Amino acid sequence: MELLLILIIPLVAAALSLVPADRRFAPAVTIAGASAVLILALKTAFMVIKAGEIVAIADWVSCNSLSALILLLLAFVALTSAVFSWGYIEGHTGADRVKKIRRYYSRFNLFVFSMIAVVLFSQVALVWVAVELTTLMSVFLVSFENTRQALEAAWKYVVLTCMGAAFALIGILLLYWAMKSAGGKTFTWDELSAVSQGINPGILKTAFIFILVGFGTKVGLVPMHTWLPDAHSQAPSPVCALLSGVETTTILYVILRLLPILEVSPSIHAGEWFLVSGLVSVGAAAFLLIQVKDYKRLFAFSTVEHMGIIMVAVGLGGPAAHFGATYQILSHSITKSLCFFAAGSTLLIVGTREISSIRGLIRTSPIAGGAFLIGGLAIAGAPPFAVFLSEFSIFRAGLAGGHYIAITLLGIFILMAFAAVMFHINGMVFGRPPEDSVKVALPKTAVISLTLALVPVIVLGLYIPDSLYKLLRLAAASLGR
Repeated sequence: MELLLILIIPLVAAALSLVPADRRFAPAVTIAGASAVLILALKTAFMVIKAGEIVAIADWVSCNSLSALILLLLAFVALTSAVFSWGYIEGHTGADRVKKIRRYYSRFNLFVFSMIAVVLFSQVALVWVAVELTTLMSVFLVSFENTRQALEAAWKYVVLTCMGAAFALIGILLLYWAMKSAGGKTFTWDELSAVSQGINPGILKTAFIFILVGFGTKVGLVPMHTWLPDAHSQAPSPVCALLSGVETTTILYVILRLLPILEVSPSIHAGEWFLVSGLVSVGAAAFLLIQVKDYKRLFAFSTVEHMGIIMVAVGLGGPAAHFGATYQILSHSITKSLCFFAAGSTLLIVGTREISSIRGLIRTSPIAGGAFLIGGLAIAGAPPFAVFLSEFSIFRAGLAGGHYIAITLLGIFILMAFAAVMFHINGMVFGRPPEDSVKVALPKTAVISLTLALVPVIVLGLYIPDSLYKLLRLAAASLGR
């Protein structure tokens, strides 16, 4: 029942957001819906920890440990993004203000629904449909500002991700053929795992490559990443928090669900594919972070880096590395949402995204500057934040497994990325502010969102609750057979 409600609530909120009422009605409905989804996601997570996989409708809707983890992150970021949107979107609407607000929140809720569907649908074909729905809903949010740059970013996003969708569809059709040839009946994740021993390795490998390239485009893996910095920098900041914080991880989830099936056939060398694509993504992002001039693009390229780190962790293989991967998924999602809330707050204050134009942010706005500093330190991997601990666990697992070359390269790239992020943020936060700068008060909703996002970023670097630790362990175990 909980899973069905989680799917239904965003749809109801999307419909109610279009009701011609007071302009505060749509954001209030969205926040209420997101709060309900978060409560249900928490309940679902506890149920999964206690009983394992939950099935709402056999062969259609279910939730395993990895699904529960991503669902929980999705619900949290959706709530904080909805709260941040209330004050942020009010100042970014222009003409037809009320209608634009309604459309924004309706599409926001539909976007959240589409991501939830990706992790809860059991039918692989429907998962592909849900992934495409995330593109359809988010492209309207990316182009929300209706500027030339936003429209160009949205167009680039659609073209490249639809090309990726075509590749993924070919892979899924091949996977279906392989499953039916092995005696499978229903095209679900569980059925694929059950008949994986009989699947033709050649067909499975070809299907995997198509799916990796196709969905890897949506994840932002190099070299299919070129749309990501444009879309994630032009979209409204609360949408960026969803795109970078959870959408990329949600699509990566689809690739990760294939891992137990792929491990049946060592000749596929799935680990090597994950490892190489991850290292290439981290390395490219490290170099791109050095030359970035827009702080929203800075955080967007950081997303490319972190998706690569997760891929490397999965590629290393073994329970310890897989735990590092799930821990990295958690730490990146909560931290990246904070980063984009800080970026949105900064944009409200200074009105520019150029790094070189911003100095002394912590003096101009102690709240925005402090959040920007903490978010930057955390996402770069500084101790004692959660990203540092998740990356450390990956390094430890890699060294224990004898992957010295991969870990050395990963370490070099992460250090480069750390230096680049710190260089850019240092000048923005601690430099001398312009003479004509004045202190600006942030909307209360922005302060609330920053506070809500800050709490797990700080706490989870110091302490992981037992229930969350168990969920991470279970999610890591689901990546193997």
